[in-house]
Amino acid sequence: MNANVKAAAAPRRAPPPPAVAGSPGQFRGQVRLPRFAAPRRYELRLRPDLVACTFTGTASVAVAVSAPTRFLVLNAADLSVDRASIRFRDLAPKEVVFFADDEILVLGFARELPLGEGILNMKFNGTLNDQMRGFYRSKYQYKGKTMNMAVTQFEAVDARRCFPCWDEPAFKAKFKLTLEVPSELVALSNMPVADQTFAGPTKTVYYEESPLMSTYLVAIVVGFFEYIEHVTSEGTKVRVYTQVGKSYQGKFALQVGLKSLAFYKDYFGTPYPLPKLDMIAIPDFATEAMENYGLVTFREGALLFDEQSSSVSSKQSVAITVAHEVAHQ
Repeated sequence: MNANVKAAAAPRRAPPPPAVAGSPGQFRGQVRLPRFAAPRRYELRLRPDLVACTFTGTASVAVAVSAPTRFLVLNAADLSVDRASIRFRDLAPKEVVFFADDEILVLGFARELPLGEGILNMKFNGTLNDQMRGFYRSKYQYKGKTMNMAVTQFEAVDARRCFPCWDEPAFKAKFKLTLEVPSELVALSNMPVADQTFAGPTKTVYYEESPLMSTYLVAIVVGFFEYIEHVTSEGTKVRVYTQVGKSYQGKFALQVGLKSLAFYKDYFGTPYPLPKLDMIAIPDFATEAMENYGLVTFREGALLFDEQSSSVSSKQSVAITVAHEVAHQ
């Protein structure tokens, strides 16, 4: 028997029969996840393979159970979850059911769960897709070769394609990420690097814990990049990341980002809350930009400006887009 259960797209079919009360099927067809359990903190460890275009991961989620239930219900899509790895308070579920149409994972336990906070652990894997959503791959040139970078785009409900989670904006939590990547690559996330270790060709990058935020704001980018930077008078490190050889095209965006931070601080009377702000140009990106907390992703044309060849209208567009995304922070 296959130890993995898959959350994948399924063909449309006739409506299922009514669910039996107390069964996993009772959660089908619901607009929102049930509120009897909610995440408080995610510890995520991800290892993307940029050649095979796959990734593996582990999740340890602090979950607060606030009402009597024997179920945990969360979102997952396009993932394969190792059933044998799932534990909550050291309890193994007796039912592990994916409902692909609803993009939910239902864990049913033998008895009612204790009220209060416990840790939910599981292992999973997935594909770096080519759909520009979830955890996906984008192609770029490096030293004359076509390479893959790993990128996330989670708004509005695609964090579930990277890790099992409560993928609704109201379910805010703190995030502590760890990435295992080839040693020569740049690995970025929402927060600054807290530490990194090296083991042969692989480095493990540990990031600081994030403030409370929604799943759609979690961000990861891995690849070959260069950057330009400036540190504000408040000590915030602002960087613009680009493909190698294009960093000079990020100078205007960097200026706009710095001026925007200063303006919003005075206008709202609130300083920028994070220790760093990264802006990065992605070749394959579905929208103009995405306001991920501390790591804003942009389509290349929305961030880069070449003084020698770009138009005035392009310059105006870059200014508007950067100022808009910084305002979201």
